[in-house]
This record gives sequence, C-alpha cells and structure tokens, in this order.
Amino acid sequence: MADNHGNTPAAWTAVAIALAAFVVGGVGLMAGSMVTFWVGVALAPVAILVGYVMARMGYHSSH
Repeated sequence: MADNHGNTPAAWTAVAIALAAFVVGGVGLMAGSMVTFWVGVALAPVAILVGYVMARMGYHSSH
C-alpha cells in the first residue's frame, strides 16, 4: 500500500465527484425530481472512472 493514505490528486478528485453525485442525487430525491436523482446516480461511476484514469496517469502519488 502507498504511504500517502489516499491523500493524492486522483483520490481527492474521485471523492469530490462522488460527493457531488451524492448531493445531486439527494437533492433530486428530496425535491421529487427523478431526473435530477438519476443524474446523481449516473455521476457515481464517473467518480470511479476518473479516479482510476488519474491514478493510471500518475496522479496516485504525492511525490
């Protein structure tokens, strides 16, 4: 495992997108807008994909 404990640009970006997805989905659910809810649901896999791509590009280490 890495010594950075996930404190890298790839991890921060993935978490920020996942948080945005959760907020958008939650707002859509509370507002009764299923379109907004599903936009939030669709953003969740994007967070995983962006985190993986950024890690492969070398943004997974803090050095």
